[in-house]
Amino acid sequence: MVGFKPSDVPPPLAVKMISAGAAACVGDLITFPLDTAKVRLQIQGEQKVEAAKNIRYRGVFGTMATMVKTEGPKSLYNGLIAGLQRQVCFASIRIGLYDNVKNFYNGDKEHASIMIRILAGCTTGAMAVSLAQPTDVVKVRFQAQMNLKGVARRYNGTMQAYKHIFMNEGLRGLWKGTLPNITRNALVNCTELVTYDLIKEAILKHNILSDNLPCHFVSAFGAGFVTTVIASPVDVVKTRYMNSPPGQYKSAINCAWTMMTKEGPTAFYKGFVPSFLRLGSWNVVMFVSFEQIKRAMMATQKKMDTPSRA
Repeated sequence: MVGFKPSDVPPPLAVKMISAGAAACVGDLITFPLDTAKVRLQIQGEQKVEAAKNIRYRGVFGTMATMVKTEGPKSLYNGLIAGLQRQVCFASIRIGLYDNVKNFYNGDKEHASIMIRILAGCTTGAMAVSLAQPTDVVKVRFQAQMNLKGVARRYNGTMQAYKHIFMNEGLRGLWKGTLPNITRNALVNCTELVTYDLIKEAILKHNILSDNLPCHFVSAFGAGFVTTVIASPVDVVKTRYMNSPPGQYKSAINCAWTMMTKEGPTAFYKGFVPSFLRLGSWNVVMFVSFEQIKRAMMATQKKMDTPSRA
């Protein structure tokens, strides 16, 4: 057995939510530069600042190298604080609540159907976005912000960003892009969690691997690839729309239509490689961490509940 053993009893809701939030933060800490590179590639072509128009990003690692060269290594972690705030709110709901919502929809049945799992994933994804959208808006805007000499910074800190957006754009500004983000995260959540669920279930059912780290790794990697293919178009629209100044796009649908007419269908898959590198690696880190943190918490709780022998 590699890692902590599965618990004899199902983990309570609090353990799952705390484990999910902590695991997602670990995933962000490790993969955040890939996410920042993905955002820069997705918004390339719509930069309004003259100094930024001469900078071209090519590929995920080329983008990261260009950012380090022109803006310094700290630019790769632009928006990290907002990203961690987002994961604490977001992942704890969409991942931590998934099993409970799935069991609620499934009732007394022993095995949940794919449709039940999809419905559960869509539900928790929508709930998470409704709460955590302001943190996502701030994260995306920080990642898109360029740290160039002679270019005024849009925001100087996370709290200042929340305040600035609220004062200039109102509550609607903080929840800007909620509809495409709900759409995107409904897709991401149900694809990510359902795919992970099904792959892991199939591996265990056919005794290919036991319920340990290699099993979690393979399941998470598969989930990351499938999720990237399905969610990339919505993700690009979400990023463009949330990063846009007031008035640039009338709606998320208008943003998508503008991209289609001006840049063609390939625009919806801008940043696909960094998206996959980020989602694939993030899924691996997050799911492996989630399983281990959850089991570690249950093992600790069991030790605390077990009376010590004299």
